[in-house]
Amino acid sequence: MAVLVHNPGDRVHPAQLHMIQGTVMLTNFELECGRTLPEANLRYAMYGEPNEDCSNVTLVCHALSGSARIDQWWPELLDRLFDLERDCVICFNLIGSCYGSTSAASVDPLTGKRYGGSFPQITVRDWVRSEKLALEELGIRHIRCAIGPSIGGMQAIQWAVEFPDWVDRIVAMGATQLSALGLGLNHIQREVVKLDPEWRGGDYYDDGEGPRAGLAQARALAMTTYKSAELFHARHGRKPDRKGEAPWICEKGRFDISGYLEYQGELFWKRFDANAYLCVTRAMDLFDPQRDWHGHAWERVRAKVLLFGISSDVLFPEADVRALAQELRDVGVDCTYVCVESAHGHDSFLAEPDKLDKILKAFLAGGGMDSLHGVGAGVGDIQKI
Repeated sequence: MAVLVHNPGDRVHPAQLHMIQGTVMLTNFELECGRTLPEANLRYAMYGEPNEDCSNVTLVCHALSGSARIDQWWPELLDRLFDLERDCVICFNLIGSCYGSTSAASVDPLTGKRYGGSFPQITVRDWVRSEKLALEELGIRHIRCAIGPSIGGMQAIQWAVEFPDWVDRIVAMGATQLSALGLGLNHIQREVVKLDPEWRGGDYYDDGEGPRAGLAQARALAMTTYKSAELFHARHGRKPDRKGEAPWICEKGRFDISGYLEYQGELFWKRFDANAYLCVTRAMDLFDPQRDWHGHAWERVRAKVLLFGISSDVLFPEADVRALAQELRDVGVDCTYVCVESAHGHDSFLAEPDKLDKILKAFLAGGGMDSLHGVGAGVGDIQKI
């Protein structure tokens, strides 16, 4: 079993956030792939203080490119759902990500060199196991809710399966197993990164700038799955690039959607790491609690479950999330399903918080199914299934 050493790290206390940041180090952390990380650091941000029985603790699990700092990527969650004088909210940066936790950019204690391309495969199950150990080191033995969007939602579901006595409620938004289409799109993105001459097998940290062009193209491709055709048509249509020449004027001209995607790609390589992108998308592909528990995963769930599907989600189609809800209900899980009507696609949870916050607040407060009806604007379907 891993031995833990707690390093409080730097402490910051913005009055409105009641926040503490720090790092928990797990030693000899065994991974599902069979390898062991001699040191696995988990960067965390904790907002508010846990009470004696931890009945006020909510674990927020971040999405692909998020960090432990919820206030930076999902401030509406903190502002609208929690009273940080009374509640405690905690988030860990994922192992393999690039915002403070151990990743390919970290130094391997056994070699004295950065892991680079030798960094091991990570799974959602690894993340949840590491988070549980880190919570224990922080003195937390129970959480009232695990909540997350996308990959964060995968973690919330895995929490309910892996440690059923630990969590009372889970909320997953736009999250289930990836379909063949999602798997294929993730595969193409990783291959695009590897085609960049600066990829160098993942060993690019000490020489050069890394596969920036490849990472930007991968992100551009991903962006087409985070929005919807309806939204792209409304915003861009066949308009010429607002910052350049029209494609029918010259060979270098482009449509507005091309300019938007290139801009998003450039923003991304400036803040994220290519190895981290490959690691996290691979973990997304491998998410499969039923495989982990030999077809009996859902029978383990004791938490009350709230699943959000998004009507225009391409990456995690609404029908797939609804089907997961039905599977849970079929084995006796107390599961509520909500369909969010939105043109914002997979990114709806960030783009339109107004459609979520009242339902989330009612659910977190312990309300039953009846209390959820009529509280969500733009929600097309709330049902216990």
